[in-house]
Amino acid sequence: MRKTTLVVMAAGIGSRFGGGIKQLEPVGPSGEIIMDYSVYDAIQAGFDKVVFIIRKDLEKDFREIIGNRMEKIVETAYAFQELDDLPAGFQRPEGRTKPWGTGQAILCCKDLVQEPFAVINADDYYGKEAFVKVHDYLAGEHPACGKMDFCMAGFQLGNTLSENGGVTRGICSVNEDGHLTKVTETKNIVKTPEGAAVKGEDGRLTSVAADCPVSMNMWGFTPEIFEVLENGFAEFLKNLSDPMKGEYLIPTIVDGLIQEQKANVTVLESRDKWFGVTYKEDKPAVVRSFRELIDAGVYREKLFG
Repeated sequence: MRKTTLVVMAAGIGSRFGGGIKQLEPVGPSGEIIMDYSVYDAIQAGFDKVVFIIRKDLEKDFREIIGNRMEKIVETAYAFQELDDLPAGFQRPEGRTKPWGTGQAILCCKDLVQEPFAVINADDYYGKEAFVKVHDYLAGEHPACGKMDFCMAGFQLGNTLSENGGVTRGICSVNEDGHLTKVTETKNIVKTPEGAAVKGEDGRLTSVAADCPVSMNMWGFTPEIFEVLENGFAEFLKNLSDPMKGEYLIPTIVDGLIQEQKANVTVLESRDKWFGVTYKEDKPAVVRSFRELIDAGVYREKLFG
């Protein structure tokens, strides 16, 4: 089987979380953070290496809280996502403080990753099933189809909602072959008694099927994606319509490749329940969820050691 790497996007500080570094919040009984469980599940699934994308100013805290431990368990590397890391000829717009998005984050890894790799968010719990499916897809051999061959973990929308406010999800259309045909980044999806709905700026609710597949930014790529990201980032910056807030986002990039017939993206269905600390009010429920998984024998009381 081919070697595989897990890339963890951990450069952001969640503004909705109230100013703390939400990725480093302990949620397990022995001080584990969500990333611990993701890396544990990835290693169990067969991933050989982990690359953490962080900001340079978080490096000391990050290494102390998670990095130094991980280096004893799995091959570990760091990539740094910075606002000023732009292609030749471009400068950061004055006053811009918002990161450039997930597309730039993954591009930061281009010199560290030469094998098929999975990408995840640092602050999302994905469950074991998705890691196994994505790993096995990346490590396996697939018939040549003349296109880039990627995959994505598809979660049921109803399994990915917060009790404490709206979330952004990539709502996916999938054809009969199991390939992604479109991903639509949809903001402010809220939980309702009937299931789920998109809440408009006027407060109106438009219902969405709770079992529709959504992307949680768990993708499986080959290194071919780096050239796409590099060329696309320069194009994105050249046509930037909102210099303060515009973001170069993976779902949009992947959707463009699909529409241009340049990539096949196989959707790997996971029925695991997602949870994460989108809002600070989410934390008690996440702590309870890990407690339940430990009591059910899914994880040990002390995850590592």
